[in-house]
Amino acid sequence: MENVLRIDTVSEHDAFYHRENLHPLVSVIDFTGTTPKVYASRMNFGFYAVYLKDVTCGDVKYGRHTYDYQDRTLLFVAPGQIIHVDINEDYRPQGYALLFHPDLIRGTALGKHIDDYTFFSYESKEALHLSEKERKIVLDCFEKIRYELEQGTDKHSRLLISSNIELFLNYCTRFYDRQYITRQDTNKAILEKFEVLLKDYFQSDKPENTGLPTVSYCADQLHLSANYFGDLIKKETGKTPTEYIHLKVIALAKQKILDPAKSISEIAFELGFKYPQHFTRFFKKTTGLAPNDYRSLN
Repeated sequence: MENVLRIDTVSEHDAFYHRENLHPLVSVIDFTGTTPKVYASRMNFGFYAVYLKDVTCGDVKYGRHTYDYQDRTLLFVAPGQIIHVDINEDYRPQGYALLFHPDLIRGTALGKHIDDYTFFSYESKEALHLSEKERKIVLDCFEKIRYELEQGTDKHSRLLISSNIELFLNYCTRFYDRQYITRQDTNKAILEKFEVLLKDYFQSDKPENTGLPTVSYCADQLHLSANYFGDLIKKETGKTPTEYIHLKVIALAKQKILDPAKSISEIAFELGFKYPQHFTRFFKKTTGLAPNDYRSLN
């Protein structure tokens, strides 16, 4: 396996593309006319990176999947993630990148909720595809950040730069909401597969052997990142995947409790609870009744 090229700082990344660095913690790069120092196939960054690709630029593996970039695509990379780039040496990159180090936003409003931008943990096949109008908004945000970098550093710089990055990310949140809407058929198909997955899971011996299904397990079975899966289910149903799973468990529990031949302990184990008392607490918290009380009333 090839070594991973580690680029820890924004300054190193600028130097990698032979670009002047205007700020050690943040940069906006126009890739026109650039070539990297080396064609590393696997890279790991110590900072956040957002790439706007304007043309097809070869296959990029990000996580477990391969994604062929097309026009007007935004890809988000969080610190510590590895990307694999498969391009030939005749390639000349086109597009833009926004890079910012965690130290830039530490203690700022953005730093306090950067984890809310869950698309930094999406798989590459879940990248954001922009309309031409959205692309112009993205470039306008980049230009505002670039303008601040060119003014030199003063007491206002950090706040203005982090605020503009936050504005950009908020726009991306809106654009992703639009993308979810325009992909409703695909999303409904995923929801249907989720339903089938849960049904098959509880009809197997998995609950007794491995416990309740986890969100990460379900996302993995559906070939999605956990964050993208969670956001999709929330937008489609109004519930988190965990809440959705728990509702299915309660529905199954109510059916099983009505069978007088089954003890509450048996039901608990069949549903994936390690201890019957955990199931009893879970059921009462959700329904307001203990399992035995529910059985008595029905």
